[in-house]
Formats: sequence, structure tokens, C-alpha cells
Amino acid sequence: MSRGRSDKQLKRQRRQRKEQGRRSQRSRHLEVVDRQSEEPDLIASIGAALSQAHPLRLIELVSALMNTLDTRNLHPTERRPAKSDEMTLERFLNSFIEIDLPETTAVLTVASVMLSDELQAARMRRAVASRQHAMPGWLGRLSGTTSYRAVEMVHVLGDGDDVILGVRLPTGHEISAVIYIDHNMGGVVKDAFVVDEEIGTLIALMQLQIGDPDTTWTDLDLGDARARVEEAVVYGAITFPPFETDTWPMSRPLVEWLVRGLPSGGKGYVRPEWSTGDIAQLTEDFFSSEYGVAVDSPSHRHLMQSILWFGTDWGPGDPLRWSPVNVEMLLSDWIPRKVYAEVAELTTAPDMLRAFIRYCHQRQGIRLALTTETLEAVDLWEPEYQRIIRSPRAQGVDALFEAMDMPMQREADEPGALLDLDAAMLDFNEYMLSVLCESVGGEETLRTLDERPLPDEAFDWTGIPDDVHDRVSEVLRLCDSCCEQLLDSEFRTACRRFLARVAVGDPNIFRRRGATRTAAAAVCWVIGRANNLFGPDLLVRDLLGFFEVSSASQRASTFLSAAGIDP
Repeated sequence: MSRGRSDKQLKRQRRQRKEQGRRSQRSRHLEVVDRQSEEPDLIASIGAALSQAHPLRLIELVSALMNTLDTRNLHPTERRPAKSDEMTLERFLNSFIEIDLPETTAVLTVASVMLSDELQAARMRRAVASRQHAMPGWLGRLSGTTSYRAVEMVHVLGDGDDVILGVRLPTGHEISAVIYIDHNMGGVVKDAFVVDEEIGTLIALMQLQIGDPDTTWTDLDLGDARARVEEAVVYGAITFPPFETDTWPMSRPLVEWLVRGLPSGGKGYVRPEWSTGDIAQLTEDFFSSEYGVAVDSPSHRHLMQSILWFGTDWGPGDPLRWSPVNVEMLLSDWIPRKVYAEVAELTTAPDMLRAFIRYCHQRQGIRLALTTETLEAVDLWEPEYQRIIRSPRAQGVDALFEAMDMPMQREADEPGALLDLDAAMLDFNEYMLSVLCESVGGEETLRTLDERPLPDEAFDWTGIPDDVHDRVSEVLRLCDSCCEQLLDSEFRTACRRFLARVAVGDPNIFRRRGATRTAAAAVCWVIGRANNLFGPDLLVRDLLGFFEVSSASQRASTFLSAAGIDP
């Protein structure tokens, strides 16, 4: 990567972080086309990326394709199971399995590595294995990619951190992922991009460009880096409106893949804990200080409660941390939307905020230049703040639904009437109900579901032919051993029930030759996947490693079919 390109990309990414982009709705009705199609751009673009000497171009393109059909991009009320005529990521990739071209083979190979769904990935690997296209050698070795270093870039005002990952591809090429985690928005990934630059070189370039005495760079434990990024991706996916830049969330599948290569078990961000006593003490310390004594009054103390509520419950949870960014959030949005008070009382908030900023920055040893910038932000936003608090505006629940593009309708002759929440939430409730039904196995199952854990019960041999008892017993023994060492008794019951259902549904599975370790791994993998078990605390590879197998997805598909479950 040329230095000029690095410099421009870094500057562009920094500009984009200052704005919250609203994602336009993406069509889910995409069509896969072949060479004779009237829209050959996709295949041509894949071919162009495949011809590049550096693997990153193709990897980025596949990431962007996968993101296009990611349901996390949709409006919350539209996140529902897809209809039969709607394109999904699984259907899109399956259509590539049906089109035997070098370009589709390349996409399937990369996607099979990026996907977290092992069953779908295995299906694509089998399709690729049957093809005869001459592919670059690195494609077959892509699973050997290594994320080997993490660096954290932190600014003293704490608006957000950059987590930078150093990655080595099997070809020897070095790439770096830069993930910006915004603390003001609750610790979400707001931007990320990947560049073809070695991490040490990239950091030196960023340090030269930024040249900021208030920014520090420290190596980060690899497990902690994984925990922080994975949590921030999850929080970002449930934030609406979502954040969008030139490279995010197009790079999300790529970033998630690179992060999965880091060790599990790390610690994420830890929010400060402020007790009622701590907040009361901070309030008294401020109003008794040289900064707060001049603004000490009942109305200011009431406003201080709201400002401390913002500081402790929103953003990173630190009421002592003030920057131009969270000043903007407080004055342009939070107080007008959240605080119910007379205009006369709200009018004084900027003056008290100025005093509190001076107090907090002096207490934390922040440079005077940064304090000046933060106070200038109060000056900048005060006129707009004063206008908003004197204007009709949505507050509370009204504001929440307005932000979600779900305006609440009032009766024409009752402008002050309470909102009909049931009507406004109807679509969202229907969506949630459909998701829950799909998750637990149907509406009837959901209706009878309760919070009681599964009992610790013996294996049920009813209906299992005698001639397969020995094979089933060996699989059962291995499953029980895994549950005792890695999981718990409730998980063991679930595995026993599933194994019994498989053995009754298709006993021929256990009459055929096949490794019992793979069968046991498939049983535990199916139950783990159905219960969202796999994550930072237990990786799929950890479970498979217990059974000393590399994959269980093909056997899992057979078991699901035997149990009468659509794989």
C-alpha cells in the first residue's frame, strides 16, 4: 500500500467518524447472474479482484457481498425470517454452488472461511472440492491466516479507541485491521477498515499523521482485543440508526473472521461503577469547589442530577469525562429529549456545564488546550440548545419511536394525549414473536416454554433397535464425557434427547461405518449451535478439539435430517 493511499484513507476515515450515517434500506431481492446475464458486473468484479496479486482485494469484495445480505442492516421491524421469494445470504451462496465458474469458486472458498456457520461453510467446501478450476494457491490456505498482534490507540478525552490488528496471510502478505470503537454511543463499532500494510508500519504512519500528545499507543492482550471488538460489533448491530462509512459495515464479515482468530477468554471494557454515595459525594465536591460555588442553587442541583445521570448511565459511564463530542450530545439531544423541566431551569444548563467541565478537567489533569476546546463546544451548541428547549419537540418514548422511523399517531383533537404504544409496537412485536418461534422450534413449543432447566435424566432407549445399541452407547459415552468436562447436566440431557431422536429416526446411521467421535461431536455441535453456545467462552474448535476431529458439520446435517429437522 502506498503511503499516499494510506494517508488519504486514514484522513477519510477520521472525517467519517464525526458524522452518524443513516443506512438506506438495501434490497433483499438480489439475483445471481451468469456470464450471459444482462448484468454481468458482479462476475466481472470478482474476476478482476481474483486477478490481483494481493489477496486483500478479493477478500474485501466477498466481505462486502456477505454484508449486503446481512439482516443486521435492516430496520428493527424488518428483521424477521425471510419469505420464500426473498434473497438471503444462504440462498445467495447456494446459488453460487449451482454456477460452476472460477469466480463463483473463488467466492465460495473465501466465504467458507469467513462464515461462522460451520454447517453452511462445510457445504461450500464440498462444492469447491468437486470443481477443477485452477485457483491461486493462497485460496486453499486461507484458513491459515494468523492475527498475531493487537495495539490500542486511546485519546485522553475517551470518545473512542482504535483497536488495530496485525494479520499475516498464508502468502506472507501483511494486512492490518483498524476498528474504531465509539464509547459515547455505548461502546459500538462505528467504523473499521483493512489495509495492506504491516501493523508496525501502519502505526508509525498514524502517529506521524496524528501527532497528538494526548493520544497513547499500547499493545493489547490478544484475548482482550477479541472480547472488546466482538462486544462492540454486537452492540453496534442493535444500535439504530446504524453507523455507515465507506468501509463499514462492508468490512464487518472480514473483521469478525480476523477477530475469531484471536484467543478467547479475554476481558471486554469494564464500565465504572458509581454508587449513590459516590454520586452524592461528587455533587458536594463540585458545589463546594471554586468552580461550583457560584452556581450552587436548588435549580442547578436539580440539573446536576440530570447531567450526572447522563455521565454515569450513558456513553462510557464516567461523569468526569467531558469532550466536545459528548457536550454536543448532551446539549443538542439528550437534555432536550430526556429532561422534563421548566424552560427557565433548562436555560441555565450551559453555564453550569461550563463550571462542571472546568472542575472535572482540573481534577483529572487535562491539558488547558483540551479544556478550552470543550468549553468552545458549549459556546457552539448553546444557541441551538436554547432554540430547541423553547420549541415543540418529541420527548421520552415519542423521541425513541421517532428516531426509529416509527412515528406515533395521536388523535387529531387530543394533541397532548398519551401515545398508543400497542399500535406502534405491533410490527416489532410480530417480528420478535416470529424470531422466538423459529428459535425454539415452533409456536406450540414457545407457548409451553418455561424457565425451568432441563432435568438430569437418563438416556431413553425406547424404539432404538438392539443391533445398534453398542454404537449408540459409545456415542453416548463420548457425549456425556464432553458435557461433564466442558458443559453441564442440562446440556447433557439435551444431547441425550437428540441422540435418541436420531437413533429412532434413522438407525441405519449407526449400522454404517463411521467414527463414533465424529458422531458425538456432531450431536454436541448441533445442540450447542441451537442454544447459541459458541462464543468467546467456548469456540467451535474447542468443542471439536475435545473429540479430536476437525469438522462435524456433514455428520450433523445427516443427524438433523434423521431427527426430522431441516438442516
